[in-house]
Amino acid sequence: MRKLTLPELNRLPVADFKSTPKTPVVLVLDNVRSLHNVGAVFRTADAFALEKIWLCGITGQPPHREITKTALGSENSVAWEHAADTLAVVNDLKAAGYQVLAVEQTTGSVLLPQFRPAPGQPLALVLGNEVMGVDDTVLALCDAALEIPQFGTKHSLNVGVAAGVVLWDLLVKMGVV
Repeated sequence: MRKLTLPELNRLPVADFKSTPKTPVVLVLDNVRSLHNVGAVFRTADAFALEKIWLCGITGQPPHREITKTALGSENSVAWEHAADTLAVVNDLKAAGYQVLAVEQTTGSVLLPQFRPAPGQPLALVLGNEVMGVDDTVLALCDAALEIPQFGTKHSLNVGVAAGVVLWDLLVKMGVV
């Protein structure tokens, strides 16, 4: 066994990547404070060829060296947009036919292993602030909340880690991977 070289990985140039079909999933970052988390989400969105990232409220946006540090250039390959108001973005996504899912622990949340995406249904995942989570007014607009089962003492995951866990699970269920 040996590690694959970069040429063996067949990575697409950014221009080619931008023109390839995307996975019908959008991420909405609701007031995420850590620029490292933002960068990690960009990298994950690139890895899974997601449609877009919405950076809402106080969420940092490129260009910024702290985002680039973890994004490793994926902030240039993934479509993104900033919006001051997360509520407006969620309303627009719902109007465009997306099922909007908060990644949050709530009284009515669905445990991730039990959630089954509808075939052909585009998804929007809302990831919240590192301390406060998804804003309550945004949560009220979401179609459902997905909860990652956890067994330790902290009952929370880093935003970037949570995005990766949920995305992998959903993309497997969607037949993308």
